[in-house]
Amino acid sequence: MKVTCQRDALLTACQLVTAAVAARTTKPILSNIKAIAQDDALTLMATDLEVGIRYELRGARVGRAGAAILPPVRLASILKETTDAEITIDAGEETTLIRLSTGRFELPNGSPDEFPDIPSFDNSGNYHEITAGVLRTMIKRTAFAADKKESTRFAVTGVLWEAEEGKARLVATDTKRLALCEGKADVHGAVDPKGQSHLVPLKTVQLLERNLTDDGEIVRIVLKPNEAMFQTERALIHTRLVEGRFPPYRNIIPKKLDVKLPVAVADLLARVRQAAIMVDEETKRVDFHFEPGKVTLTARGQDVGSSEVTMALPDYQGAEVDIAFDPSYLVEMLRAIEGEPTAVLEMTDGTRPALFRVGESYLYLVMPLAG
Repeated sequence: MKVTCQRDALLTACQLVTAAVAARTTKPILSNIKAIAQDDALTLMATDLEVGIRYELRGARVGRAGAAILPPVRLASILKETTDAEITIDAGEETTLIRLSTGRFELPNGSPDEFPDIPSFDNSGNYHEITAGVLRTMIKRTAFAADKKESTRFAVTGVLWEAEEGKARLVATDTKRLALCEGKADVHGAVDPKGQSHLVPLKTVQLLERNLTDDGEIVRIVLKPNEAMFQTERALIHTRLVEGRFPPYRNIIPKKLDVKLPVAVADLLARVRQAAIMVDEETKRVDFHFEPGKVTLTARGQDVGSSEVTMALPDYQGAEVDIAFDPSYLVEMLRAIEGEPTAVLEMTDGTRPALFRVGESYLYLVMPLAG
C-alpha cells in the first residue's frame, strides 16, 4: 500500500477512529488501526469488538492499493510533530514507512487479514434519519447523565434510544438524575406504535458525537435487537447494544409539581458555580432557599469555609421552599443547555425530585439531597 494524504485531514481521521481502539485487550491487533487505500480514498478502521468505526478520508492519492496495520498513538505523534502539508505512507509486508520532507519513520506492520471486519451499513429493514445538528444537541443534553462508574447495573451505563413516527428520543440516567431529549426524525419502514427501545453504549454515543461536524448532514440510524449502526457522510459506526432493562422512566417523571418558575440559564449556572466553591468532597451540597423575589444559595465545607450567593427571581411570588442538590448535577445540565435563555424549574418541596424543562423537547429530573 502506498498513499499520500493531507496531514491535517489524516490527523483528524486518526484521532476520531482512535476512540474505538481497545484500551485493554488480549488481542494485540486491536491496539492498532487498519488502513485501506483504494481508488482515491484512505479508509481507517478501529474496533474493540464492542464498538467499531470505519472512516473514509477522501482525496488521497493512491500510488499502490492495499492495506496496512498502523499504531495510532505513534502515527498521531508523527502527524502532530511535522509541519509538512502532506505525508506519504508506504507499507510493505513487514514494515511501514512514513515519509516526510525532512526524513522518515519506520514502523512494524502487522497482518491486515487478522483485523476484524466491521459490518457495512444495512438499511434493508427499518431506519431513521436525523440531521447532525439536532442529534448533537440530543446527545449533549443527555449522555452526561448516564452512569459512568463500573456498575453491575449495566442498563444505566448506556443511553436509551427510542424511535417512533416523526421523532427520536434519547434518555440517560444514573438513578440520581435523568435527562431526556427529543428531536425530529424521518422514520423509514414499519413503525412500532409503542416505539423501539435500544440501549446504546455511552462510548458509542460519545464516538458518534465526535463525528458530527456538519450541522446539516443527514445521519442514518439502524437499530436492531442486539446491534446498531450509524452512518454519517464519512463514517460508519457499528456497536453491540447494552444488555439489561432500562428503568421505566415514564413512571418516574412527575405529572404535576406545585411550583413552576422560569430561571435564566446563564445566571443560575454562574450562581451555582460560585456557591460550589466552598463545597468539599464530603458534603457535595448546595442548599437553595426560594422566597418571593429571590433564591439564596449556600454551601459549607467542613474545613474550607462557607458561601452565600443570591439571585433575583422577579417572577416568583410563591411560598418559601428549601431544597438541596449536588451542585455538579446542576452544573452539568446547565452547561448542556447553554445558549438557551431560560429553563422552567418545577418543584414541590425539598423531599421530592425537581424538574427542569426547556420547551417541549427537553427535561432533566434531579433528586434532592436529604436534609
